[in-house]
Amino acid sequence: MHIQLHTDARIEGTEKFASHIKEVVEHSMSHFRRRITRVEVHLSDENAVKTGTPDKRCVMEARLEGHPPTAVTNHAPSLEEAVAGAAHKLKHAMDSLVGRLEKR
Repeated sequence: MHIQLHTDARIEGTEKFASHIKEVVEHSMSHFRRRITRVEVHLSDENAVKTGTPDKRCVMEARLEGHPPTAVTNHAPSLEEAVAGAAHKLKHAMDSLVGRLEKR
């Protein structure tokens, strides 16, 4: 399973943060490791310097071998929370997809 990280211009993608994201994704997708070819993580800061609403966005897209990509989005006040929430949503989406495939 290959993990790709993409950030917008307002987010500094340090090695430490990239390593943390990789750990979160690997942990949440561990059950599907052999079936997923790639997970793309897109991080953005939608409001830049403005405060208020949860403006950090994480989009995760998993590519299950032989099937169209499955994508989820999560908004949160911090990047860490956005990543954790998206990983949780993606795990549930993959559980559902794999469950449907196994019933066939």
